[in-house]
Amino acid sequence: MGKRADILERFGLRVRELRKEQGYTQESFAAACQLDRTYMGGIERGERNVALRNIEAIANALGIALSELMEGL
Repeated sequence: MGKRADILERFGLRVRELRKEQGYTQESFAAACQLDRTYMGGIERGERNVALRNIEAIANALGIALSELMEGL
């Protein structure tokens, strides 16, 4: 069984997947979350340990529950 990716990487990939499904660019999505574009890029690359308030902002911008955002992680 292979090594599972780090939680930060898995979360970042999940955010990127959901963002793209909704047709957001990284820049427009960062604006919808009221976060800096470079910070959002760091999240998607698994480089940022995201605060709970920012996780909630991401879920709200996607129009989904926190549980749905975390699904499969």
